[in-house]
Amino acid sequence: MATKSSPRTVDAVETALEIIELLQERDGAGITEIADELGRSKGTVHSHLATLAENEYVVNDDGHYRLSLRYLELAETVTNRLQIYDVVRNELDDLAAECGELAQFATEEHGRAVYLYKTGGENAVQTASSAGDREYLHCISLGKAMMAHMSRERIEEIIDRHGLQGFTDSTITSKSELFDELATIREQGYAFDREEKIAGLRCVAAPVVTGGEVVGALSVSGPASRFEGELYEEELPKMVTRSANVIEINSQFS
Repeated sequence: MATKSSPRTVDAVETALEIIELLQERDGAGITEIADELGRSKGTVHSHLATLAENEYVVNDDGHYRLSLRYLELAETVTNRLQIYDVVRNELDDLAAECGELAQFATEEHGRAVYLYKTGGENAVQTASSAGDREYLHCISLGKAMMAHMSRERIEEIIDRHGLQGFTDSTITSKSELFDELATIREQGYAFDREEKIAGLRCVAAPVVTGGEVVGALSVSGPASRFEGELYEEELPKMVTRSANVIEINSQFS
């Protein structure tokens, strides 16, 4: 039963979303596999899949269901509504080419970082992130760069909702430590990820702020063996803050 503080939800919609997310994770599945994984009856799963297929959101290949290309249309519509997307793409392509590393841009939605664009220079490492992926804010430089420009109330809401999960020995899991880190980020204008999400991977990010509101952040990532000393502490922060500034200026005319 829904409480006053929680919105009323529809079980059928939640089931459909669970099926869609499972098909995304497994690149397709059959009715029995889906039913077993979600703890739903085969009849319920079949009805949902039939409805999704009829509306062209899934494809049935002889009993093996997969997501349809309809989602490309939805993704394109969402991307087109992000007025700074083209500006971000052009600037990150230049940034990646200049530093030779992996450059990424993310925005915040529902208290998590959502990757919107990813591009790599000639020495770029390969990571599992891709456009549309979501990540916790507290453990990546992109997330901390955005959090640093949020109100304390908003940050508290995000922590209450998602917690401060530890991923490596370097992950910040203390609320007081996180707030201290965010104060430093606000002062210096950029954020570091010192192997806080993935051991051996370091990042530096800068927020993109337009009209007094943080709309996202961009980062450069690379192996700890290369991201050290003056390059990591001084040169890369200058690069990402400069690129963020370019995006902020050009977005006014996009």
